[in-house]
Amino acid sequence: MPDLMTEPLTTAALVERVAASLHARVGDLSNSMRERLSTRIEELENGGAIFELLYASIEGNVENIFHLLRHDIDVDNVEPPSAAYEYARRLAQRGVPVSALVRAYRLGQQHLLENMFVEFERVEVDPATRAAGFEKVVAVTFDYIDWISQRIVTVYESERERWLAEQTSARAGRVEDLLEGRTADVDAAEQVIGYRLRVPHLGAVLWVHETGAQQDQLSRFTRAAGTIAEHLGSTRTPLVIARDRASAWAWFAVREDVVPDLDVIKSLLGEVGGPPVPMVALGRPRSGLDGFRRTHEEAMKAQQVAMVRDEPTHPVTSFGEPGLKVASLLANDLDTTRSWVHDTLGDLARDDDHHERLRHTLLLFFQHESSYTATAEAMLMHKNSVKYRIASAEKALGRPISTDRQAIELALTACDWLGRAVLVPVS
Repeated sequence: MPDLMTEPLTTAALVERVAASLHARVGDLSNSMRERLSTRIEELENGGAIFELLYASIEGNVENIFHLLRHDIDVDNVEPPSAAYEYARRLAQRGVPVSALVRAYRLGQQHLLENMFVEFERVEVDPATRAAGFEKVVAVTFDYIDWISQRIVTVYESERERWLAEQTSARAGRVEDLLEGRTADVDAAEQVIGYRLRVPHLGAVLWVHETGAQQDQLSRFTRAAGTIAEHLGSTRTPLVIARDRASAWAWFAVREDVVPDLDVIKSLLGEVGGPPVPMVALGRPRSGLDGFRRTHEEAMKAQQVAMVRDEPTHPVTSFGEPGLKVASLLANDLDTTRSWVHDTLGDLARDDDHHERLRHTLLLFFQHESSYTATAEAMLMHKNSVKYRIASAEKALGRPISTDRQAIELALTACDWLGRAVLVPVS
């Protein structure tokens, strides 16, 4: 039944009366609000210590709003609840998106207004005063939610940045320990890095040229790794460790028989944002802790070759590609390799389109067991055209290709992978 009033209430008195009535039931109101939030927002955990902290945060905010309404206090003169700040920090540490936190405040405001409007209806007062009271409550709650949300988001973002920095540092340190063999406690390492080690791995290095690096490059590397993981059929989140602002290491949990499609990965890289598009070097699938190290070493060697080659149209390099292993050895001493290539190939090592075609044809000829027919089929050319090119290559060599064939093939492999770094400049 409506309350019986002997004297008309002013708007201020009406608001104070309603706020006081609900303030007396702040515990029940806070509990019902918590239940609604945990039901409507799936990211909020429904249980444990953090669930109790959510209650304390709600209660503190509701208390503040009631004090503002009852005593006509300006919002800038209240203090944010310490529980609200701590709850924001906990969500940041758990990776709950900040959007869920902001949404919780909006839904909490809705729930509070619903209860206040019901309380307003219980008081017998003229419609104009009730409308003015409604307007006052809406204005105060909106101002408070806007005020507290800004502070809560600032606390969240600061804690998230600090937490990620600490986590990243811890993960990077533990990964380096694993790579250097300074730890054998696999269980403890897995817990820190958030990645299983007793599985087959495929290691990778992702990088961009330093001049193209951006502050958010790690997020781009992470997106690229996630896309590559899907292509590889990996059902686990890849491990991504930032090395600097322009590079990162990654590991994927894969099947031992996985065969990456480099062309597919190349096309996927263009979808992760840019420019610059990340370059990727891959190792080969290896199992267990030892495999974790070996596939990473292979990826690093593949990156070294790719960086020497410096070919933007070839953004994906795999240690499993033919000739890459040899090229990685030759890349360790470019001066010696360059001199040897020049001595071995003569004019065939000249850096121009004509001699590049001859080198490519001769290398394929060797790879197809010196078969003109098989080479022609691989190049979609007439067999006589292949014969002409082989003869031209011999002329550039200054000797028959049967002379020291192994050295010639090895030098051609160096040219194919290391490019201008070992070729003879053409003036």
